[in-house]
Amino acid sequence: MKKVLIATVKPFAPAAVEGIKEVLDKAGYEMVLLEKYESPDDWKKAAADVDAMIIRSDKATQDIIEAASNLKIIVRAGAGYDNVDLDACNKKGVVAMNTPGQNSNAVAELAFGMMLYHVRKGFDGTSGTELRGKKLGIHAYGNVGKFVAEIAKGFGMELYAFDPFVDNKDIEKAGIKPLSSEQELYKTCDFISLHIPSNEKTKKSIGYDLLSLMPKKGALVNTARKEVIDEEGLLKLMAERDDFAYLSDVAPDCREEMENKFPGRYVFTAKKMGAQTAEANINAGIAAATQIVNYLEKGDTTFQVNK
Repeated sequence: MKKVLIATVKPFAPAAVEGIKEVLDKAGYEMVLLEKYESPDDWKKAAADVDAMIIRSDKATQDIIEAASNLKIIVRAGAGYDNVDLDACNKKGVVAMNTPGQNSNAVAELAFGMMLYHVRKGFDGTSGTELRGKKLGIHAYGNVGKFVAEIAKGFGMELYAFDPFVDNKDIEKAGIKPLSSEQELYKTCDFISLHIPSNEKTKKSIGYDLLSLMPKKGALVNTARKEVIDEEGLLKLMAERDDFAYLSDVAPDCREEMENKFPGRYVFTAKKMGAQTAEANINAGIAAATQIVNYLEKGDTTFQVNK
């Protein structure tokens, strides 16, 4: 019997675990649940003889991958997969996957929640502004970007996008104006909704030069990763421009400095919580289990990220 380990410091919702178990039971697999573990050693021990693993934000390091002697596939239940050591997976012949699209609506809704909170000044009773008629730039028109665009249309915003990996015709079909560069996007838009992945090319790529192009009262909305932000450049810009705001679902390393120097010009959630909805939790968990079964039974590598 094949064994699938769910290793999560931050547990799935009970309904998600039930859904995962149902998928695995139907396939004749055994589910092993490791929640709120205290150390990597607990994870290594639980992973020793499993065929597959499902994780969330847990860091699947080289040590973890090597400790799982029978491991064939690991699935990150979510879109980002920078917490998985892909080199270690490649060396061991382990397939790594994510579950793209399952959390997208949750992330998009959070982006708008932060924008509304910002433009209405934290609902402090004073007069704010509206999103209608403002220009929203979508930096990376993937699964989340598409949901952001759908919601933005309901708010009556003007939509722009930049994504070198998406055909401009597909962007235009969605009623969005494609722009030719990052610089043009940032120069044009009042709000930028950021959705780029974190990798060697994108880390610290969003900094002073780009952000300084934004119009007066511009705001960057980051539901991607904090690593893509050049925090030194961000701090420099915020010191120079008292109209600029930074909204993020994960606090930057310079959070304390921002709180001390720029009150009212930032929004941070308590932790990275773009995917923290019951629906996204269930969808991603069940998708991860389904992908494991499809790979082990049929060799389906549709969502493989370490090709």
